[in-house]
Amino acid sequence: MEFSTFLAQCLNAVQYGLLLFLVASGLTLIFGIMGVINLAHGSFYMIGAYMAWSLAPLFGDQFLLQLLAGVVLAAILGFVLEWVFFSYLYQRDHLQQVLMTYALILVFEEVRALLAGNEVHGVTAPPWLSGSVALGDLMTYPVYNLFASGACLLVAVGLYWVVNRTRLGMMIRAGASNRDMVRGLGINIGLLYRIVFAAGVALAALAGMIAAPMTSVYPGMGGQVLIICFVVVVIGGIGSISGALIASLLVGFVDTFGKVLFAQVSGLSIYVLMALILIWRPQGLKSKGY
Repeated sequence: MEFSTFLAQCLNAVQYGLLLFLVASGLTLIFGIMGVINLAHGSFYMIGAYMAWSLAPLFGDQFLLQLLAGVVLAAILGFVLEWVFFSYLYQRDHLQQVLMTYALILVFEEVRALLAGNEVHGVTAPPWLSGSVALGDLMTYPVYNLFASGACLLVAVGLYWVVNRTRLGMMIRAGASNRDMVRGLGINIGLLYRIVFAAGVALAALAGMIAAPMTSVYPGMGGQVLIICFVVVVIGGIGSISGALIASLLVGFVDTFGKVLFAQVSGLSIYVLMALILIWRPQGLKSKGY
């Protein structure tokens, strides 16, 4: 493998891993902190991609404003969903959580079919991100992919800062450890969980909006990313955001180079990785320490 090809694949692995982290971090917030098995989380990624397709004509070249508008709309959706549905699941068993979130998947898919149809849609990157950079004499790399990696990394740093360095993050960590004690201190744990859920939905939708110009927008795209995100959460350690970041990058590299070096069995690579890590550390790479 030539160095330029190796460098391009490394960039692809980092970009894919960071994009996975955006989705998986929202899932680990909801699953690890709130204790809800949310099978509909992949649908929020799909909703983000379809928002990128539907909002593009309204914002034109103002791509950053488009991302901001999509994040706000997704956060509002998450706030309403938690209030109407998920707030009733915290004291229920996991079977009821699975059944209700699976029902939400079906609802989201039917609404998508009614509003956008079952066709495959393309989203064009904005002109100021449509170029490429040279990685050698013959190899180039899209500028938009570099932007996607940088945006995901910026969000990851911001998420780490919020959870570990702010009063809101302190309340989130305390609520995850002992919600009754937090409630006894006068903190509205219901509102806190609503904010956490809205943030998780917004992160997944943001990942879908960023991914849309690099892939296609198509029916069922949320189901594929959901499975991989659960793998990331399990590998990283349930409830650990930093573990989700490490696991996302590991999965990104294993999946990317697996497709290059072992194309026929590449689909097994991330599951073999998960099995090996769980044999070594059954609790995942990191315990719940954010």
